[in-house]
This record gives sequence, structure tokens and C-alpha cells, in this order.
Amino acid sequence: MERRCPLCKGRSLSETERGLFYHGVYKRFSMACEFCGVLLNDDTDFAGILTLRLQADHFVSNPEDGFGFDIYTLRSAATRFCRSVVPDSEAQETALQNPHSDLAASAYLRNISGVTGDAITLAVMCRESDLTSVIAQNTVHLDWARELVVLVNTDDQKPEQQVQDRTRIVTRPFTGDFARQRNHLQNICATPWVLQLDADETLSVETAALLPSLAAVARGDGVVSIGLARRNLVDGVLSDLYPDFQYRLNRSSLRYAGKVHERPERPWQASMIALHGAIDHHLTLAHVQSRSARYEALDPGRGRLDEAGELMRPFCG
Repeated sequence: MERRCPLCKGRSLSETERGLFYHGVYKRFSMACEFCGVLLNDDTDFAGILTLRLQADHFVSNPEDGFGFDIYTLRSAATRFCRSVVPDSEAQETALQNPHSDLAASAYLRNISGVTGDAITLAVMCRESDLTSVIAQNTVHLDWARELVVLVNTDDQKPEQQVQDRTRIVTRPFTGDFARQRNHLQNICATPWVLQLDADETLSVETAALLPSLAAVARGDGVVSIGLARRNLVDGVLSDLYPDFQYRLNRSSLRYAGKVHERPERPWQASMIALHGAIDHHLTLAHVQSRSARYEALDPGRGRLDEAGELMRPFCG
């Protein structure tokens, strides 16, 4: 079985011809992660090195390391420690806007929590039967979110309700197109950013509380879409389909595409992944066994029929 990336934990390593320049000296790497972009030449577990180097005020790439970052990947790596990057030269600034650069990363590091946050709406899509529980489990996020908007998939349209301060309920018929529903949520949210969750997804208060500041940092870098790891928990057991990145924190102007397994439309260079926490996706085995077939019926060829096996297999690090 394919080994996991030591940075983002994805089964996403592949052979590469990429390399990096370290003060004019070029070093080639043999493997690259298709998710986070880290470059590798060996199986070194660099968790200890990262902990030390990413808690310093200045990160400078070392050609003696068994791994390599351009500054785009360094930015994601820094989020594991709730930190952001500030390019230390014009060349690094250019590289951040044009990933993946062949320039080895160097940058100043700052704590994300010290940044004044951008306004975010938490938007949740659910069935009518889940409405009460969705509101109960998500009002805790009103400590950091500007508003909670719940879109109920129904067979008819009902008047919008304001159930309590900063919580709205909107109903809309579901026509088998998840992107259509998500785009409606994007349209009706008044904040610059929208975090979208499903009824069976939860986010810890600690992970969520950093998002406004993370969004502000991302905006300053020209990022319009932020992906969070998702932990698929099948009857409470973490599945092997991890980190299952979901790009759910997006500028409200972005639109989703795809009837099922919908994703925001944007150039990947204007996106980033954050590694400081994860969305928990609570599934039952029965749901997993029927989910892919149901999605395939909604959008033939895009149901990911092989995904059920990954979801039913327990996590193996």
C-alpha cells in the first residue's frame, strides 16, 4: 500500500523530476506529494525538525535536509503550528504567487492568532429531519462566525426564518444537484468568506476559532479557497480515506461545480490547505455502502464507486 506523506498524511506521493535551488545550487528530489507539494528523497520522519524550525522566527531551507519546500508548501506546513509565512525577499514573494517554484523556501514566521480576522458565515446544508440537531451543534460557532445560515433541502419553498440572533433558516427544493445548493448559500451570505459544512460534519471550536485570522492571512496572499483535512469516521472508526481535503472555506464570490463531490471553481494556485485541524465526518456503515451508488445515479461516472472500500477500511498510518 502506498505510504503516506509525512507532512499532510495523504496517500499522495509520486515520483517527480522537481528540484530546488539553494543559493544557486540545484538539488533534485525523487518524490513529491500531490496534495501539499513537499519534496522528499528518503523516508526520514521530519516531524521533530519541523517542530523546531517552524517555531522559530525565520525559516531558511537547508539543502542537507531529506525534504524540501517551496514557499507555497511552506505556508501549508506552517499552519500545522498555527503560523503564517511572510516572504523575506522579492524572489520569495514572486514564488508564493507562482507555485510550485524551484526556489527553496525562506520566510519569516508569524502566529496566525495575532491577525485581525475576516468575517465568515458558517453555512450548513441539511434535511428537514436534521434541522434541530444542526442548529444545536453549530450555534457554538457563533463565538467566531458572523452568522449561521442553515439551508434545508425540502420539496417546496418556505419563507426564510430568523430563529434567533444571527441564525437564519432558508428552505429550497433539492433537485439532485449539490453544487446548485452550495451556490445558493454562497449567494445569500453577506460576509466575504463562507465556511460550508454538511449536517453530518462537525468542526472543533479550537480548529474553527482560528479560521477568521487564517482567512485574513490568506486574503493578503491572494488566496480565495482554503482546504481542510476531513476525518471520515465510520461508526466512530477513522477510515483510511484521510486526509480527504475539502475546500469549504471560500470567498463568497466563488462558485461550486459538480452535481456530486462538488468543488469550488478556482485555479489551484489561488488555494491552500490548512493543517491545524480537521472536519469530522460522521458516517454509518450502511450509509457508506449505499452512498457511492446513490451519487452515481445522480451523476453517472462521478459517483466514485471505488471510494466505499477506502471508507470501510480502518486508518493505517
